[in-house]
Order: sequence, then structure tokens, then C-alpha cells
Amino acid sequence: MQRLIILLLLLAPPLIQPATANEGRPKDPDIPLLEDNASSPPSPEAQTTRPFEDTPQLLEEIVVDSEPLERTVGHLARPVVVLEDRELREQMAPTIGATLSQQPGINNQSFGPGVGQPVIRGLTGPRVRVMENGIGSNDLSNISPDHANSLEPSQARKVEVLRGPATLLYGSGAIGGVVNVIDDRVPEKRAQQLLGGGLNELYNSALDETSSSLKLEGGEGDIAFHLDGFYRNSGNEQIGGAAIDEPLARLSNPALTEAPVITNTYGYVANTYAHAEGGTGGLSFVSDRGFAGAAVNYLENNYGVPPIGIPGEPPVRINLTQTKVDLRGGLMAPTELIESIKLKIGATDYSHIEYTGNPLLGNTWSSKSLETRVELNHQPIGPLKGQWGLQTVNGFTQAIGAEAIIPRTSILNVGLFGVETWVTEPLTYDFGFRIEPQQVTPDSASGFAARQFLPISGSLSALWTLEEAHHLSIALTESQRGAQAQELYVHGPHDAVQAFEIGNPNLHMESSYNLEGGYTFQQEGYAFQLNLFNNWVNDYIYSQYTGTFENQQGSASGLPILKVTQNNALFKGFESSALIPLMGNHLGLIDLNLFGDYTRGELINSGDGNVPRMPPLRFGAQLDYALASWSSYVRVTRGQAQKDNALNETPTAGWVLLNVGVQYQTKTFKESPLLVYLKGNNLLNENIRNSTSYLKNYAPEPGRGVQLGFELSF
Repeated sequence: MQRLIILLLLLAPPLIQPATANEGRPKDPDIPLLEDNASSPPSPEAQTTRPFEDTPQLLEEIVVDSEPLERTVGHLARPVVVLEDRELREQMAPTIGATLSQQPGINNQSFGPGVGQPVIRGLTGPRVRVMENGIGSNDLSNISPDHANSLEPSQARKVEVLRGPATLLYGSGAIGGVVNVIDDRVPEKRAQQLLGGGLNELYNSALDETSSSLKLEGGEGDIAFHLDGFYRNSGNEQIGGAAIDEPLARLSNPALTEAPVITNTYGYVANTYAHAEGGTGGLSFVSDRGFAGAAVNYLENNYGVPPIGIPGEPPVRINLTQTKVDLRGGLMAPTELIESIKLKIGATDYSHIEYTGNPLLGNTWSSKSLETRVELNHQPIGPLKGQWGLQTVNGFTQAIGAEAIIPRTSILNVGLFGVETWVTEPLTYDFGFRIEPQQVTPDSASGFAARQFLPISGSLSALWTLEEAHHLSIALTESQRGAQAQELYVHGPHDAVQAFEIGNPNLHMESSYNLEGGYTFQQEGYAFQLNLFNNWVNDYIYSQYTGTFENQQGSASGLPILKVTQNNALFKGFESSALIPLMGNHLGLIDLNLFGDYTRGELINSGDGNVPRMPPLRFGAQLDYALASWSSYVRVTRGQAQKDNALNETPTAGWVLLNVGVQYQTKTFKESPLLVYLKGNNLLNENIRNSTSYLKNYAPEPGRGVQLGFELSF
């Protein structure tokens, strides 16, 4: 991969021409030619920052592909996040959780820099459905917090986050939301040119990371292809102080209490170096009536688990591999009643080895799955237009070795879903439903009984356009979720998590009732968005430290017990953002972005108090400046102390995160755009403890770092 990148750079001509944001636009002798977004700001529903683009990113241009009708953000009655183009590159990180962590209502459940799961309104794991091009990633990231997601953000064209009725299209368990990474690995449209693509190079000093990604797309006639590949290598994560918060770590782990000295590091987190690489090849036949294609993807990721400081304890590393085959097909207007029909099939072969020193002696976690999905968009029936479909997921999960803490378990889900839209000005209604029988069958030798669940979910939302600039929305979703294999059957010591995990084979089905309302204002360069939500969850399933310890090998104390339990819970909070234009003249364009979010999770009818691992209140501001080919930003985020911690959970301190960035857009040979960017992250070098992380007392977030990179499109 690196040799190919070097070859491309050598072939690129040295002639660089500055790009302007004004080509092809009428000139005014008194007003500088800047972006037209002074009168049409981007949607605060889709982003909290405004990217600087040669063409204004109008609200109506932000199309949500994951929606059944591929509507624009302005026609949706609930908050939607869409990251693409330069905004996606600006927030790109090695994991999907870290990439989305600056969005309102979304946090990152880190487990060191190698793992990052998205947390949406305090919910993560099986409650957040993570997909590639509308098919589940089907890795083991929802089994345990130390398991990395198999998605690669650097290959994404767009990342979308959905909540509300549309989540029922993808899974009844997606109470928190749906994250869909779109990378076009199976082309669905004719190629616009014989060969095109992009090259991205990045260096990040906080992780001592070098990464390269390359994408090639093109075709001729009815044949379209897609090729991509990436390579990433990083050292130990650099931080702003001690890796282990020794007083809190001793309080939460008796093994450290017994140790007179904790093995700690300062300025870096040991055993967090990583290496990842992968690639995809896809080919399609595309006509005016539809398409048919296939793609094969391979991923390898080797990363370390931060140590907890027990002297002499060997480091735990994880080597992950995955092969995925995607088949896609679609027809346009096959009958008078059907507008389009699509078939999606994803076959995934996943495994990872957790080992200390020798991979041959490690514990293997593996999974194989086949997901099939049929989507049918019908022609308007009176005032109704929508999508119906059928989805099946069939596979197994198992752990082999000394830590075989989950028996081989077969999983079968069959989901029937539908979403309908009814537009009657000034109101737009969305209705959704999903019926999804689930069967979880452990190996007979395990002694556990099989479980069957029948989740039935429904939703309703309405968008009221008061005037062109004002929109009110309300959404009500009732969603049921059956317990997963790890929640039911896990039992045993798990070194990577440093806990003795105990499941509950008698779990009831989880039922969520979410009510949210929103207001959006957008006019003459100003934009404001506010969303309020209350989510009542009956029989909420969660893992919590019991305060007791499993004795092992004659020790007076062993691993802390992490037990799966159920309780009723209430989640409430808000997300808000505001865009205020401060200047737009010959000196440039300046915007002020204000943002904030808050989630409070409480266990009710119980003395346990709070839901574990909740994010803190966050708020901040970003100042953007653009002039011709230059753009820059300064962003300050304040995270409050999280003192509403759960039973046997330690609090986290507040923090201030200061990020800055500058970028320059040029044009190379044959008008190929080249973007050069420089970013400074966590410039105050704060030692930030992530309250949503299991390792908050052992592995802070990255410290002060500089990112330097370029992006070449051709």
C-alpha cells in the first residue's frame, strides 16, 4: 500500500494552482465572492459545525440515504446527523465512536485508542445498530467493550446517524439509534468517468500514527467498479499526565489494594500501539432498470488493551480479522405498484484472539453470520408513500480457550418492517413498525436453555412547518428488544475487561417508550435547533459492578464481579446547537457555533440510583473563519464532572477540550482538488477521563497532539 501511494505521489505533477471558491459565479465589485451560505446555512440537525466548501451546502442538498425515501434533512421530524465531505474528514478518527464524538447527543465509549463504540443518548452496545451500507457490521463489538468495531471510517463517503421511526427499518433493538457507514463498495450507479478516486495521508502525533487510504472508482458503459485500501500504524497513546488514577483505581479493584506499588506510566498509556490494514474490491453491472453487484472486504486489526497496573501482569493484545462478502441487486419500477426493490446480502466471517505474549495460546472469539434484506418502495397509495421489507440474520457466536465464557450460541432473527410517510401541508407524518421473532440457542452441553423473544415495535412522528423558517417536531417510539447471547449466558473471568462476568439466562424482554420534541429555526444565515427527549425503559438490561469479588487461586480477593441485571430506567436530556453569522465582507466570513448536550440516566424503583457509564453535560463554542481557499476554526468544549455515577462506580472530573484547525484548498494537474490540513487537538493537554468507558481510571483520552494531512481527489 505504501509503495503504491509513493508511486502516485511521484507521478503527480508539481504544478499547483490555488483553487477559489468563486469560479463560475457572478462578480460584484464591492462584495467579495464568498460562500452563499449566508442566506442558506447548513442544517443544525445534521451538524454543529459548518464546513467550508466551494459550493454552499444547502439544507435541501443533505440527502439521508438511510431513510426509506432518501429524503433531505429538512423533511425529517427528528434529529439526524450526516457527516460527509470535508466535515467527515475534519472529524475523522481511527474508530467510528471517536469520529462521531463531537456530534450532539453522541459520545465515544473508548477502551483505549483502539476501540471506540458510539454512545447515543447514553445507550450503546446492542442498542445502537452499526451498519455498512444498510447491512449490519456483524462483528462482536456489542459482545464486550474491549472488542473493536470492524468499520473503517477512512473509507467512508458518508456517515449517517438516525433516530425515530426509521430505526425500525434496521432492528427492533436499535433503541438508541442507527449508525450507517456508506462506502459504496458495491456500485449502484453508472460511473461518471473511467477512473477516479482519492488519496488521503495523515500523521497524528498524539498516537504517533501514520495512516494512508486510497480509493479508486470508475467504469465504462454498464460496468462499474470500486477498489479501496488503507494502512494505519500507531504507537502508544500520548496523554497529559498519569495513565492510572491510583486512588480511584485502588477503590474499584481489590487486586490493586493488595499491591503496595502500582505499575503506572506518565505521559503515555502502555500497550496501546496498534496496526490495522484492509481493503475492498467491488464490481457491478448497472443499467437504467437496476443493478447487480458484489464486493469482498478483508480487515486485520491488532491493538492492545491498556494495563490496570498490577505488577508483573502481562499485557493483553487482540488480533482481529474479518472477511465480508456483500451481494447487492436492485430493480427500478418492476411493476406499476412498486417504485423500486432491493436485495442486500452480507456474509461475515469474524474472529479475534485475545492473548498475552503468544497468539497461539490466546482465547479465540469467533462469529459467522448471514444477513439478508429485501426492501420494497411502493408507489404512492393515496397520500401514503413508504418502504416495506423483510430482514433475516442467521449465525453463531462462540468463545474458545481458557476464557470460553460464552458457549457456542446460534442466533436467528426474522424481521418484518415498514415505514410510511403521509404529507399534508403543513404537516408531515411518519409511521413505522417492526415485528422481529428472535431465537437464541446455546450449545446443549452448556446447560443453558434456549430463549425465544417476539419484539413488536412501533413509532409515530410529525413535522409541522409553521413558516419557512420555523419547524416543530414530535416523535413517539415504542421499541422492544430481546436479550443477546452475552447478556444471557456469559460466565467467567475476562482478562481484557479485568472482571468476572456473570450473565442472567432468565432476562425479560426490554421495552422502551421514547418521547421527543424538537424546534428548528433557519433564516438569513441564522440557525437554531433544540431537541428534548424522555426515554422510559422497562426491564432495562445492563452490566454493573456488584462490589464483590470472585476469589481465584487461593487469593484473598479476585476479579471484580460484573453482573448482568435488569431494572426500570429513565433517560432524559437535550441536544442543542446555534449558528450565528458574525461577519461576511471582503475580509472573510466568520461564524459562531454554539452547542450543548445532556443525558441523565436513572434507575427507578430501585436503590441502585443511576445507570452506569453515563456521559456528562457538554457545552461549547466554535468560531469558523473562511476566506477564498483558506478556512480555519477554533473549538472549545467543556465537559462537566460526572458525579451521578452508578453503584460501585467512580466519578470523573470535568475537563476543557481546545481544538484548532486550518486548511487550504488548491488544484493540481487537470483541476484535481488537493486539500492540505493541520489540526491541533487537546491543546491544553488535559488528562480527560471518559465517564462512558470501562477503563476511565486506567486510560485517559489522547493528550495534546497535532494532525497533519492531505487529501487528493482525482
